[in-house]
Amino acid sequence: MAKKTVSEIIVDTLQAAGVTRVYGVVGDSLNGITEEIRKREGIEWIHVRNEEAGAFAAGAEAHVTGALAVCAGSCGPGNTHLLNGLYDCHRSRVPVLALAAQIPSVEIGTQYFQETHPENTFKECSHYCELISHPDQTVRTTEIAVQTALTKRGVAVIVVPGDISHQKAEAPEPRLPVLRSKATLVPAMDDIRAAADLLNLSDKVTIMAGAGCAEAHAELLQVAEALGAPVVHALRGKEYVEPNNPYDVGLTGLLGFASGYEALMEADAMLMLGTDFPYAQFLPQEARTVQVDVRGEHIGRRTRVEVGLIGDVAATLRALLPLLNRKQDRHHLEKALANYRDTRDNLDELATGEPGDTSMHPQYVTRLLNEQAAENAIFTCDVGTPTIWAARYLRMNGQRRLVGSFNHGSMANAMPQALGAQLAFPGRQVIALAGDGGFAMLMGELLTLRQLKTPVKVVIYNNNSLGFVELEMKAAGILEYGTELENPNFAALAEAAGVRGIRVADPADLPGAIAEMLAHPGPVVLDAVVKRAELSMPPTIQKEQILGFSLYTLKAIMSGRGDEVLELAKTNLLR
Repeated sequence: MAKKTVSEIIVDTLQAAGVTRVYGVVGDSLNGITEEIRKREGIEWIHVRNEEAGAFAAGAEAHVTGALAVCAGSCGPGNTHLLNGLYDCHRSRVPVLALAAQIPSVEIGTQYFQETHPENTFKECSHYCELISHPDQTVRTTEIAVQTALTKRGVAVIVVPGDISHQKAEAPEPRLPVLRSKATLVPAMDDIRAAADLLNLSDKVTIMAGAGCAEAHAELLQVAEALGAPVVHALRGKEYVEPNNPYDVGLTGLLGFASGYEALMEADAMLMLGTDFPYAQFLPQEARTVQVDVRGEHIGRRTRVEVGLIGDVAATLRALLPLLNRKQDRHHLEKALANYRDTRDNLDELATGEPGDTSMHPQYVTRLLNEQAAENAIFTCDVGTPTIWAARYLRMNGQRRLVGSFNHGSMANAMPQALGAQLAFPGRQVIALAGDGGFAMLMGELLTLRQLKTPVKVVIYNNNSLGFVELEMKAAGILEYGTELENPNFAALAEAAGVRGIRVADPADLPGAIAEMLAHPGPVVLDAVVKRAELSMPPTIQKEQILGFSLYTLKAIMSGRGDEVLELAKTNLLR
């Protein structure tokens, strides 16, 4: 059997798994691997400015393709920079393999220059994390890592000392049997009958649907029809649940709609499908609940569940559907749909702009983006207020995709995720909805977009603040502190970097600016100057929030900041 270097074996295995690019920053401990990639056809090194961005980009590629994506970091700081992005990948349950280079093997344990222990560092954000300490481990370790990432849908990490990567071992052809193997998990029929009995005996059923419905759209609609059930969705389920769904009544949660919240709270039974929605205060705690999830550990950890079904959502619903009695009373569904129409009308009233104004409502920016973007556009959104506006004003149609840091909640994700999505689908329109704080945090990746000539469109919601943090402070009755941002003209900054920049503040100029941005063949930064004092109300207001906001108003006036209160009123009430 021929011998190959550890680097050759790793790259062989990645290519056998269908990997075509590796995101990272080069370094001496990675030289064996990067040199092997340089010599190959069909796989390339994607040079980002920060390894964190490489992990975000790999995660987005895995999200939109469903296939394995790879990122890499050199020893010490190189791979610790991966950490935040890998947490996001792991919590988003996308298959990503990270190559974490290590110092020379003989120096491990001596406090050598740049020494860390990645097999400990990455343990919490991975399903598999192992050190290759001998070349003969390489074949099995790499294959296990690839198959773990794919089957468990999360992160796997291989730690490779730089000197080991140049050593040789026997190298059979890669074998990755999970690439050709699929399994469907279906609950026992007794459990499915118990779920059907509960749902048949309940008068008002509401469905709470998440990302686990990705392959179950037809089955979801059939069950909603049989049960006369409005469908509420979690944010990660938006791109899968919302399209062509006549039973959809919107989101719930901190970013959601009153219609979604009320449809759940008025139900006497809830059917949870493929969601680990984290906010118990937005779920009905007294309703009888059936929960379906392929991961049994998710069942019952957000609300008390009477019947838990461990299985794939589509297969489970196909087995459940023949046992359901079609509900003749559709009042619960009709009321929820009417409530959703009213809620949607109220939201759309906010998404307007007055010509001649000096700044824009962010809702208006997002509504126009939604109207002008391609039918198969891929959107990414930064955590915070860009996620709010994406959740409320971007409409999914079955072709569009939406990627964000919805579970980990990290800043600075939108632009690097857009990079990964654009490289995966070079012919599609990719639009990043970036906060000014998030954009600035990994602003160096703008140079990556220019260098790689990826035509990502970056829309910056420029309100000179950490807007969502300010909202949280106001709700808690705290005067905002440490949230102000002294921003440059981002459009001019982009032009200086060789990227097309467009700045717009007057709502009258916005339609043309968006059209110009989308028509440009290369990357573009649209610096949209939006109102700082824009409130985004949750679907239900707790008395603590009312008290907190009242305290904020009183403190602002007493501290001489009454102009802020006036601006809040002008922005949110006087229109």
